Amino acid sequence: MAKGFLLVLMQPPPAFEEEFNAWYDNEHIPERLAVPGVETGLRFMCIDGHPRYLAMYDLSNHDVLNSPAYLKVAFDQSSPWTKRVTSRVRVWRSSGDQIHPGDKITGRASRITLLRFAGLKAADASSVTTALRRTLEERPETSQIRLLAYDKGLMGFIESRAPFAQPLDVKALGAHANALDLVNTYAPYQ
Repeated sequence: MAKGFLLVLMQPPPAFEEEFNAWYDNEHIPERLAVPGVETGLRFMCIDGHPRYLAMYDLSNHDVLNSPAYLKVAFDQSSPWTKRVTSRVRVWRSSGDQIHPGDKITGRASRITLLRFAGLKAADASSVTTALRRTLEERPETSQIRLLAYDKGLMGFIESRAPFAQPLDVKALGAHANALDLVNTYAPYQ
């Protein structure tokens, strides 16, 4: 069975960032990592693009998000602090399955490149994977390429050991470049 994921992009107001980060570090990540099936919970800051923060949760499978243990700490069952923070922060939440390679989890990368392909479907996964691999796999900085499928499209989640020496030329993705609606670079949150 393919691994699942929950990818969350967040933009807190500048005056609220200190509390946002305290909540994420002290309550939210530990709470999520305590849920059986949540394998990672890593945070990143945007260094090129928007929104400012990305959190990636690798799941043993997508059904973890429907488990009693997850639902006990999510949505209406969230803590008062979670409700306070999320009511003040713009949140974009995506979840689904890892298509390629299917069984990897997020490592400790120097950079994350997130490519979001809006409107593409699972039928496009093979050709998008081929394009990502052809474009990025031979770069010495690349440590891992994953393709993620969620309800609104596909996402390339590229981990690298160092910043890319040459900028990404999205034209190398062929016709799929027209579906890109987000191309961001993130560094680990410190």
